[in-house]
Amino acid sequence: MHHTDFELKFANANEQQFHAALKQASQEYLQTKQDHVFASRYDLTAIAILFIFALLSYLPTLITTSTSIYILSYFVFVLLIMLLNVIGQHDACHNTLFKSSWKNRLFGRLVTLPLGLEPEFWRTRHVHYHHHYANIEHYDLDTEENGIFRQTPFQRWRPFMKYQHIYWPFVASLSLTWIALVFDWSDRTGKTRLKTQKVLQGKLGWTLFLGSKVCHLILMIGTPLLVAHSHGISLTTILITYLLSQMIASIFVIYLLLGTHWAETQFFTAPEDKQIKHGWYHHNFVTACDWLPTPHYLWRLTGGLNYHLTHHIFPHWHHRHYPALARILAQLAQQYDMPYRCIDYKQLVAAQIRFLKKMGQPPLK
Repeated sequence: MHHTDFELKFANANEQQFHAALKQASQEYLQTKQDHVFASRYDLTAIAILFIFALLSYLPTLITTSTSIYILSYFVFVLLIMLLNVIGQHDACHNTLFKSSWKNRLFGRLVTLPLGLEPEFWRTRHVHYHHHYANIEHYDLDTEENGIFRQTPFQRWRPFMKYQHIYWPFVASLSLTWIALVFDWSDRTGKTRLKTQKVLQGKLGWTLFLGSKVCHLILMIGTPLLVAHSHGISLTTILITYLLSQMIASIFVIYLLLGTHWAETQFFTAPEDKQIKHGWYHHNFVTACDWLPTPHYLWRLTGGLNYHLTHHIFPHWHHRHYPALARILAQLAQQYDMPYRCIDYKQLVAAQIRFLKKMGQPPLK
């Protein structure tokens, strides 16, 4: 990470023993399995099969004369691509899908193209800001103030926000579009903190950025307008299908990502001296939690994002290791008096609604 004038530092806070014990236990686990931290052949095979199915699901949109088949095929394509982002691209952002960095970058660009996102900007926001400064106002770019709903107690309150627990799903459904149109272009034109990270610099950077945006429009709108419309699929159907598919994909990923940082967590502002008084481990324990789906095997469809606290502690491990790492983390957290939490999905949703209601109330003067 580039050193910047807004980088914050955490206190040591007597976490060395916990760190040493966690490192030893995780390495012993890995050595016992004679394994590595990257994706297994099974995971890579599953991703390859899903990618092939995604491509095959797109083909009927180009040959069918049936509106129903067009809509179904288009939605299946987008949802499979979204699933590939969840179970593959997130790991690729942390360079744990493949051992080679360029393979991770290439995979990320391929699977984000149908969603219209710039993977390099998203990766930088996620890895260099959210992971370093979770729930710290003005530093965690995932919870930036947007004027639509209040995500932290330090953000401005507006009267309509008392209904944000009701309208939040609709706002969430627009998140991918918002990222593609607002975040990406703000990052690209140097209006955000990503300017200091020097992402996609020069003519090559602009070419890659604009090329991906154009390819997205060609793949998701241009080709259907040119081909599917000639087969009798109406313009209205093509455009509405595009918008609705992006909205549904948005809801899917946002429900997996944000809730864990809202569920009975703490929020912080940066001290003037930029020296945070508590330790890095403590910060992660009080700003995230793990949660378990029912039935438990569905965790595979979350790409390990349900083990969100575990992911923040072990960002450089592929998610296939998270169940084992979570058990290690829970055991050592109890031993070293760290506030580890693991809840079920119903508890997560309930906590999320309580949080949105609380943030929707006018702050006490």
